[in-house]
Amino acid sequence: MYFDTHAHYDDDAFASDRDAVLASLPDAGIGLVLNPGCDVASSETAAQLAKQWPHVYAAVGLHPENCGGCTDADFDAIRALCAQEKVVAIGEIGLDYYWAENPPRQFQRAVLRRQLAMAVELDLPVIIHDRDAHADCIAAVLEFPALRGVFHCFSGSPEMAETLLRRGWYLGFDGPLTYKNAKKTPEVVAMCPMDRLLLETDSPYLSPVPKRGERNDSRNLPLIAAKLAQIKGVSEQEIARAAAENGRRLFGI
Repeated sequence: MYFDTHAHYDDDAFASDRDAVLASLPDAGIGLVLNPGCDVASSETAAQLAKQWPHVYAAVGLHPENCGGCTDADFDAIRALCAQEKVVAIGEIGLDYYWAENPPRQFQRAVLRRQLAMAVELDLPVIIHDRDAHADCIAAVLEFPALRGVFHCFSGSPEMAETLLRRGWYLGFDGPLTYKNAKKTPEVVAMCPMDRLLLETDSPYLSPVPKRGERNDSRNLPLIAAKLAQIKGVSEQEIARAAAENGRRLFGI
């Protein structure tokens, strides 16, 4: 049984066949899916999908690309959604310094820290988005010793991974692990303990080879597991089992 701990089925890319795709997942061996929100609207949709589908759970939060202009009302809405039974994390939150048109970095950091504090207060794990912001992301999370969570689609160095792993964090691995230009990530996989890795697709984005360029969905998760298994020298089934157990443990499922 696979657990896709990061898939955006609220995305418009699934507007025409969302129900059909979600219905197909259990028969394809995908037993659980966690759908993170990126703003209030997508978080509400994620929570609704979790109500509708027994194998779907939700996370709610304000993504760094979507946090511009957010108000106290947005934080209040995220907090209220956290009370729903199948909302199991705050995410996708973090920092994104890749796009110049993203909200100012100082503002992103303030939004992130406010949500990290909320997660500690509510005793929920977090899902961290870190793009070209490694130093500031790790500095922010380490300010909250009680915090737990996953660095989604981990792209940092082995040294950064070691720092997080020592603090009990999890690392998420996605389609880019299968790309030819993947350099640091295979090194991180090799040193990551089996009880700290998670499988993610980031659907509809980041399709793994040989599906790269196509719309991604959770049925591609075995392609990522196969690459992890190759690097770790274990079977694909061992990867799937460990990652599912890790996801259940982190998100309390």
